[in-house]
This record gives sequence, C-alpha cells and structure tokens, in this order.
Amino acid sequence: MKTPTMDTLERLIAEDACRTLVLLAAEYVDTHQPDRLAALFAEDGVLQRPNGDPLVGRDAIRNAYAQRPPGRITRHLITNTVVTLELPDHAHATSHALLWSADAATEPSPFGRRAHPRQVLGEFADRFILTPDGWRLQHREARFLMHSGD
Repeated sequence: MKTPTMDTLERLIAEDACRTLVLLAAEYVDTHQPDRLAALFAEDGVLQRPNGDPLVGRDAIRNAYAQRPPGRITRHLITNTVVTLELPDHAHATSHALLWSADAATEPSPFGRRAHPRQVLGEFADRFILTPDGWRLQHREARFLMHSGD
C-alpha cells in the first residue's frame, strides 16, 4: 500500500527495515543478546510476551532477557511477515513464528540436540516508529496460537 507522501523506493526501504527488525529480534533472543534485542526498540518501547506483564522500555526488555537461563536453546522460524506503512514514520506488521527449544546440557547427536517435544506456533503483532536512529519497534505483542507435544 503506497502512502501519499512516499515514493515506491522509500516505501520499499521502510518495509525492509521493519521486516529486518522482526528477524533481528528473533536472532537476538535465540543467541542470548539482550542488549542488542533491547536496542531494536524505541526508548519507551513495549514488549508484551504471551505469559507475562508488559515489558516497558529498553531497560525492562534487556533485564528480562538477560535473566533467561543460559542453557536454554531456542530457535524461532519467522515467516509470513507483512509490513504495512500507515504514515511515512509509522508502520505495523504481523508475522508467524514457530518456536523450538532444547537444553544445552543435552548431549548432541550427529543431528544436534533433541528438541523439547512441545513446538509452539505463534504470531507477532508489531508496531514500528521511525526515530532519529532509524526504524524501531514501538510495540510488540507476542501470542501463542497452538502447540504440539507436552
């Protein structure tokens, strides 16, 4: 959808920047980089996780993810990200996410570590804002939709 004040190239660049934030957020969670994850959010950004109170601000996001157990391995497969520009400096997106997890203490086989039996399918509803430092997540709501296993 083209906004009245943006040309096609500007719109594509903005959409790509927002899509990249979605992918980097998953990467930084999976690789235990809470500082880099928090930096993807606006200063007053909000992260609403499925089973918790909202995390408001970069410090709250950083602190929550810094407390993740170091032996927890996760991998998020992100797909179907659709970004919509509302204004030249505001956008929103929805993405699907499939989450696998395992324990680092588990002995790896030639195929890697055995994943936990529960696989979770969820989605992210993201709102983005263009700041002086570039596009940032303003609000993220993560929701679980279904799961397999125990």
